[in-house]
Amino acid sequence: MSGGASLGVRSSGSYGSLPQQQLGGCQSSPSPSPSPPLAARKPAKMSLGGAGAGAGSPRVFARICKLAGRHQRMLLLLLVAVAVAFCFLFSSLVSKDEDASPGVETMLVFSDHVRSFVNPVWTLSGRPVAQRGSLTVNGLNTTSQMEKQSDSKQQVQELIQSFPPAVVMDHHSCENFSLSPPPIDRKRTGPRPCPVCYLPVEQALALRPAKPSLSPVLQRLNYMFEENLIPKESKSGSLFGGFPSLEERDKSYDIKDSMTVHCGFIRGKIPGLNTGFDIDEADRSEMQLCQRTVVASAIFGNYDVMQQPENISKFSKDTVCFFMFLDEETEAAIKNSTTYVQKKIKNSTTIGHTKRIGLWRVVVVRNLPFTDARLNGKVPKLLLHRLFPNVQYSIWIDGKLKLVRDPYQVLERFLWRKNVSFAISRHYRRFDVFEEAEANKAGGKYDNTSIDYQIEFYKGEGLTHYSSAKLPITSDVPEGCVIIREHIPITNLFTCLWFNEVDRFTSRDQLSFSTVRDKIRSRVNWTADMFLDCERRDFVVQSYHRELLEQRQATLRGWPPQRPPIVRYQPRKMLPDNAAKEPWKASATKKLSGKRTRDKKSSSRRTHRTNGKEAIQL
Repeated sequence: MSGGASLGVRSSGSYGSLPQQQLGGCQSSPSPSPSPPLAARKPAKMSLGGAGAGAGSPRVFARICKLAGRHQRMLLLLLVAVAVAFCFLFSSLVSKDEDASPGVETMLVFSDHVRSFVNPVWTLSGRPVAQRGSLTVNGLNTTSQMEKQSDSKQQVQELIQSFPPAVVMDHHSCENFSLSPPPIDRKRTGPRPCPVCYLPVEQALALRPAKPSLSPVLQRLNYMFEENLIPKESKSGSLFGGFPSLEERDKSYDIKDSMTVHCGFIRGKIPGLNTGFDIDEADRSEMQLCQRTVVASAIFGNYDVMQQPENISKFSKDTVCFFMFLDEETEAAIKNSTTYVQKKIKNSTTIGHTKRIGLWRVVVVRNLPFTDARLNGKVPKLLLHRLFPNVQYSIWIDGKLKLVRDPYQVLERFLWRKNVSFAISRHYRRFDVFEEAEANKAGGKYDNTSIDYQIEFYKGEGLTHYSSAKLPITSDVPEGCVIIREHIPITNLFTCLWFNEVDRFTSRDQLSFSTVRDKIRSRVNWTADMFLDCERRDFVVQSYHRELLEQRQATLRGWPPQRPPIVRYQPRKMLPDNAAKEPWKASATKKLSGKRTRDKKSSSRRTHRTNGKEAIQL
């Protein structure tokens, strides 16, 4: 199924059938036989009530036609014809439902020693074929793992017992759904959610693939590890990324059966252990235990307010990992804040020995590799497969978003139903990288010089404007706040190379997405699926950033707005790389303002350097 269209809403009709006695009233009556002439006209109520048991309905019908006028008889015949047509259509629908499965049939199969989960696989005919296989916590066949470790076997058995039974369906409930545009709202003219069809959690789990998706060509992916690094060329990224040269960058797109690439955490074999982006041992151990599906998010620089997922099923709460990455600044703000917004979060569950806030398992990251909070956020966003090596599926959402659909419903809708391994929404307005770059410069999203350098570099490699010639690719610009993917070698390679581009150029990952995608697509039969932005807005709700949200909450409650404290200090600078830990690059890199806000177009002036000759004021 293409990214533009989608299967949809479950049929609202009943799966069962009505009793046959209810259908008797819809049968058409036989034509009346000629009746003898009436001796005298009787009152209407005597004509209707005087029909005995032996007269039957034909005599009553004949008397009605005799007493009624011509216009009334025509109207009566029209009503009878409409009733007959309605009964015919209703009978055909009921008979169709009777031929189909009368609802949802469940089936659970057990072996003598290992309880097996029966997972239907859709065939070309549209009917599922049940396949039996041993189920692990991440959906992979791990019979050998259960034989090696008894404790792992016990965990697998407990999870199998908690899985709902497989569902055998004659047809997909969303197969007749047609995508409709967002409802018209005169008060809200911007982007809005559109209807999306989701299966119930039990049915979504039943359609979970029995085996991992195939990874074209690439079967084994390894990662660079080197302790002592020296940059070989300018603008080659950061120490955390390993300073990959342009030659190494080109080789990383030469996809083979086995590859070794740069993918962050270059200074250690265990991500998060003295590699930059350091994580405590207890947190790393729990991340290793997550072997099913993970929903991950992050807040750095205290920039967003933590959002609690909603409408999550009990089964997902028991089997899906929810991890929230914070830096020490955000952790301190949550613990010590006195504002309404942070109080509401802190009162749900304090960050104590359980390290949980609501559904989120909080992980505090130390020794951040970048001074730019946006770049630090790209580490868990794009390198989740390195932080969670045993996870099969992941859903990434930005810190400002709230998940309002069950994770298994999201996976079924955007991965399993389409038979894809990577899904991301396209931008609601822009499809062209060049337009996205200009919008980023106009909004003050990043240093203009760095954006221009990146676009010129891509143009030299063949980047062109988006057009219909690129179909079936529907866009070159993603809305990267949500990533849904399966962790297989080819998708892991894609996000590794995407992170390397972000590390080398700018943190605006929308600018580098299409370059990495098209380079991989030109070599193997794989691409990232892009769905509509209005579909994304159906399962995540976007909130305001922390400062704006606190101001709105204070205004609604009549509180005086909090005045910022008067502190004389040098504002924190956000750099494209870690200049504090890499002094040899500090002088060559332009420093950015610590606040990610738009430039004041009315009064501010930006200075641009042209070839290092002179400054031109705009």
